[in-house]
Amino acid sequence: MIENLDPKQCWELLQSNTSAVLIDVRTKMEHAFVGHPPGAVHVAWKEAPDWQLNSNFVDTVKQVVPDTSVPVLLLCRSGQRSLEAAQVLEQAGYRQLVNIVDGFEGPLDANKHRNSLAGWRFSGLPWEQS
Repeated sequence: MIENLDPKQCWELLQSNTSAVLIDVRTKMEHAFVGHPPGAVHVAWKEAPDWQLNSNFVDTVKQVVPDTSVPVLLLCRSGQRSLEAAQVLEQAGYRQLVNIVDGFEGPLDANKHRNSLAGWRFSGLPWEQS
């Protein structure tokens, strides 16, 4: 089952369950230069410039999180790629999947800017850049 939680709920889950793993499914550039939550494990779902699916995604996640009963939280820019990744992990047998709604940067506002309506950074949660 895939649960959809907002960033603050996910932060609380990560604080209360030390076995939970946060996986950032964005590109290498997004993870490094836009920023990411501390402790987030980077496993790209798609990678620029061609935006092809990462054919090693599930295998890489299995290396990082071999126990399919461990809660896995998935983060992308806005919550769409992370949901797609969660669906594939569910098919691979993971049982506690959490899609972080609104992702790291949130949806576009009326001026087509992110980080002004919702998301991890907008919520004032810890983050860092590489």
